[in-house]
Amino acid sequence: MNAMKWIRNQWDRVAAVAFMVGAALAMLAGWLGVSRSAYPAEAMPYIVSGGFFGLLLIGIGGVLWLSADLRDEWRKLDSIERAWAGATGSSSLPEQAAASPTHHSGEAVRATTSASR
Repeated sequence: MNAMKWIRNQWDRVAAVAFMVGAALAMLAGWLGVSRSAYPAEAMPYIVSGGFFGLLLIGIGGVLWLSADLRDEWRKLDSIERAWAGATGSSSLPEQAAASPTHHSGEAVRATTSASR
């Protein structure tokens, strides 16, 4: 598979890895700064900038990775639903989706207008 196509398809995982690498670099820079300072007052800026910024980047990377996993799960569930609909002989899902918008739970949205009341 082409590398650019894979990066485009997996953008959230690529961004998550980039944030994790950034977090490791921020924590490493903070640790190096703390290890070179003799006084606790000199170490505080390194702890704040390296440690807290690193934790923030780890959190963002974790959320991006989780979002990629959830997207994969939704994709798998959609393929299972299509296969189930094909096996049971019900009408095709793309035609149903175009005819009536659905919620994430799969229930059809019913638009209530003043004419239908």
